[in-house]
Amino acid sequence: MSSAEIIEAMMALRNDAQREILMRFFKTAPGQYGEGDQFLGIKVPETRFIAKTAVDLPLEEVPALLTNTWHEVRLCGFLILTYQMQQLCRKKVLNDAATIEKRDRLVKLYLEYADRANNWDLVDLSAPKILGQWMLVPSKIENRVAILDKLAESDVLWHQRIAMVSTWKTTQAGDPTFAMRYAERLVNHPHDLMHKAVGWMLREVAHRCDKSMVEGFLVKHAATMPRTALRYAIEKFPENERQEWLTRKNVNKTATIGR
Repeated sequence: MSSAEIIEAMMALRNDAQREILMRFFKTAPGQYGEGDQFLGIKVPETRFIAKTAVDLPLEEVPALLTNTWHEVRLCGFLILTYQMQQLCRKKVLNDAATIEKRDRLVKLYLEYADRANNWDLVDLSAPKILGQWMLVPSKIENRVAILDKLAESDVLWHQRIAMVSTWKTTQAGDPTFAMRYAERLVNHPHDLMHKAVGWMLREVAHRCDKSMVEGFLVKHAATMPRTALRYAIEKFPENERQEWLTRKNVNKTATIGR
């Protein structure tokens, strides 16, 4: 299946009623974070099915999907990259020189077209399984941390979210350092989508790696960090502990109002 055939297959699935729902859900109205994005109205399982049937799409054809106007076509392109990355990270080929080169080519392409992951679903369904996975496997690309740092330090919301949610994979593998690194940098980000991402990744660190590390972070930031980020971070804490951290936030809010 070629990129042109993929696009044709997806156009045939257009659902105008579902399209309106998705455009509201992904905030595409003027002034919203997804302003101007266009949807076909295709549900994610349908897009996944097409992506899986096209997993052998040559890498040089993927940009035709990533640069497409339609949101779901771009998602299909990113999903194809995640499935290809999964194949390239199988144990039996993990250290193979040719496979390493293919992985690095895929990552470079993803970074080149990172701007096309311009909504939270495109980021969340691709970044952990591509960049996050890449941080855990052999590569000939130097300064991998610097690459993620550059994304985190960008003034583009989606680049920052890519850096933050990529750490989901490294945290799952038992390394919380990347999640804590970018949570520290992005904890006071002005956008709600980053509040959710930071809190989500902190929650994963507490759940999978080291709760005390997150508690140390909260000692420093709980009183001033966005409430959404705090709620996400402590979501799996026992109720009494959750209330204690929320009280710290409330006390600071009260004190601020009183000044």
